[in-house]
Amino acid sequence: MARYNTNFAKLSQRYLFAEIAQRVKEYQSQHPEASLIRLGIGDVTRPLPQASIEAMHKAVDECASSNTFRGYGPEHGYDFLIDTIIEHDFAPRGIKLTRQEVFISDGAKSDTGNIGDILGVDNIVGITDPVYPVYVDTNIMAGRQIKYIPCTAANGFTGDIPTEHLDIIYLCYPNNPTGAVITREKLKQWVD
Repeated sequence: MARYNTNFAKLSQRYLFAEIAQRVKEYQSQHPEASLIRLGIGDVTRPLPQASIEAMHKAVDECASSNTFRGYGPEHGYDFLIDTIIEHDFAPRGIKLTRQEVFISDGAKSDTGNIGDILGVDNIVGITDPVYPVYVDTNIMAGRQIKYIPCTAANGFTGDIPTEHLDIIYLCYPNNPTGAVITREKLKQWVD
């Protein structure tokens, strides 16, 4: 008989972004004159740039014809996309990469969960706090022990290097939700 993963029951019963939305709603009802800048999930301030719109229309048109329809892409990404990334993101900075050094994925959220699949569940994981919920949730679902690394105004919201043993440490910068950016010098301290 199949059994379920009991670690899912350890997840928080509240979802961060739903809680933010509820708090915003309550605040607005009490302060209807207030002008808010929303920094919750999916909140953006600008429409898509024209280049993105044109590229998406072109891609939809390609998918609409059997002559240009590609189906699922290769597991490592299309060569034309990899070449474009190398040409426009790295070459202008003097960085020379081969196609094998560029990884195309469906996004950091999925990758964060997938990386955990290759790591043992007996690892002790350090996670900066606050942090984007997927870092916490994917490790809880796997059953790993989590140690929080407080990020406060006193440490520039970048956390202090722990003195206790940790097997895995998640560093997320620019940090979501604080927006803090770690300095090169502090990142070197973490790596060292």
